[in-house]
Amino acid sequence: MKAAVIEAPGKVTVTTVPDPTPGPREVVVDVAACGLCGTDLHILQGEFAPTLPVVPGHEFAGEVVGLGSEVTELALGDRVAVDPSLYCHECRYCRVGRNNLCDRWQAIGVTVSGGAAEYAVAPVANCVRLPDHVDVQDAALIEPLSCAVRGYDVLNSRLGSHVLIYGSGTMGLMMLELAKRTGAASVDVVDVNPERLATAEKLGCSQVGLSADELRRSGGGWDVVVDATGNAAAIQDGLERVAKAGTFLQFGVSDYATKATISPYRIYNQEITITGSMAVLHSYERAAELFATGVLDPQVFISHRLPLTEYPQALEQFAAGQGRKIVVLP
Repeated sequence: MKAAVIEAPGKVTVTTVPDPTPGPREVVVDVAACGLCGTDLHILQGEFAPTLPVVPGHEFAGEVVGLGSEVTELALGDRVAVDPSLYCHECRYCRVGRNNLCDRWQAIGVTVSGGAAEYAVAPVANCVRLPDHVDVQDAALIEPLSCAVRGYDVLNSRLGSHVLIYGSGTMGLMMLELAKRTGAASVDVVDVNPERLATAEKLGCSQVGLSADELRRSGGGWDVVVDATGNAAAIQDGLERVAKAGTFLQFGVSDYATKATISPYRIYNQEITITGSMAVLHSYERAAELFATGVLDPQVFISHRLPLTEYPQALEQFAAGQGRKIVVLP
């Protein structure tokens, strides 16, 4: 089968690899679409994936075309979206329900072969059957949505909060959509890309700006500030915009070396919460249900649908900040 392979830091090709064989409790998925993500860029840089080469792609959906010997929950022809998270279920964090912090955490498309291929293998427990009205090519959006749902679980937002989001790429826009649905009084968005800001406006945010200085917010800041960029300058600026008793959520994925500073006295004196959200935790099924209700408009979120053969070019385009969600179609 054809697959994209990150062979070494900075090197990705599309080549022929062996067809996958499912284990007893696994299925083979004929991939309909696979989304690109910032994590894929980190893997290309030599981060995250413990070993290379690897077939990337942790945002994917498709049709079940192969069944392991012990699979009874799914049938051939079922259309599924795949939660890429793989946990040991044995370490302390798994035992206390914090599986996303698993000491042996792995993920399809990160540590084992993923969905940037014609076919992918997944545990049956990781597959969510799609309702008939959901386009399987659009369902690649469910995985990033599940990360955004996890972000709002961490925030435990109060009704009437004023929210500031840095970044209007796919994840920032998803955080915007969820903020609107979790009772935010206002949702403002900052980005240096005017085209992406236009999409945030289209989705109904309160204000947009190329910097937070352009936004009107009385009362000394925002109750909730979300970084969806991973960019050091955006993070540093966002930390300064949190109101008293407010919360800063580090949602974007930064390079390992990225640093930011904040006054410990200010954290103490103003009771500021600084927290993070790591991938998916008990949120994939809920994201699939939300997606089926139309919480996102795939035509707005997916800007480019490219053939798998153009995966290297798709990564370059994504790294350059062109478009919104880019998916490849095997």
